[in-house]
Amino acid sequence: MNARHLEFSGVSKVFPGENGPAVIVQNFNLKIADGEFLCLIGHSGCGKSTVLSMAAGLQPLSSGAIILAGKEITGPGPDRGVVFQAPSLFHWMSALQNVVLGVEQVFPNETRAEREAIAREYLTLVGLEDALDKRPAELSAGMRQRVGLARAFALSPRVLLLDEPFGMLDSLSRLELQEALLELWRKDRKTALMITHDVDEALFLSDRVAMMTQGPAARVGDILEVPFERPRNRRAILEDPRYYELRERIIDFLEAEDERRAAAEAGTAHAAGRSPATGGATS
Repeated sequence: MNARHLEFSGVSKVFPGENGPAVIVQNFNLKIADGEFLCLIGHSGCGKSTVLSMAAGLQPLSSGAIILAGKEITGPGPDRGVVFQAPSLFHWMSALQNVVLGVEQVFPNETRAEREAIAREYLTLVGLEDALDKRPAELSAGMRQRVGLARAFALSPRVLLLDEPFGMLDSLSRLELQEALLELWRKDRKTALMITHDVDEALFLSDRVAMMTQGPAARVGDILEVPFERPRNRRAILEDPRYYELRERIIDFLEAEDERRAAAEAGTAHAAGRSPATGGATS
């Protein structure tokens, strides 16, 4: 197994701001093995989505490099399948047509029937065999996200990049889509990097969990190995005492980051002669 299939090396991202440059991510280092499912977890606003956007080639790096299968990423490409919180589906096309459209771009030499067969296969794998001809407006939010997952996998990318794909769904739909995602992933075990803020989701899906520090200048603060065998059974995992030990370790890390950031903000406010609680001048 290639332990450096997707590698972030000294990656930083700086945005211009009214009060000077804003350092979102700094010296971000991470290696993801071929076929590994890794979840990146952290507080909202810490820079998780910025990291994924750079890996997708949608945001330029300020410094460092992202290497995929030995080649530096310099822009978007079909070697990466991306799934966002809200799937970008063409509303005038059916579920099948939305997936076929992507397949056509990646497999231009296949016949129309062959491309449609690929799309049908992946839509069936996500449980939409009876909704192939429905348009997005006729589908629930969970079903639309299933279309997005099917489309990403149908492109046969080198790596899957998932940006909180279940974040907008209700709890039941979220659990169902987690199972659907693992069913797709088991088919050929694509390398996967998934952004989440849900501790239980990260432990159920991933081989490792990378924890990000609070911003600004966020980085990888710790990495947790997830020991549960695959294929996974949710009930068996919940009954495993190791699950709660791992869960506590992630929560402890996130809470410590909260405390560290609060202390830093209080120190900044004090140095500026303001009360952190009221923003007014200190007496």
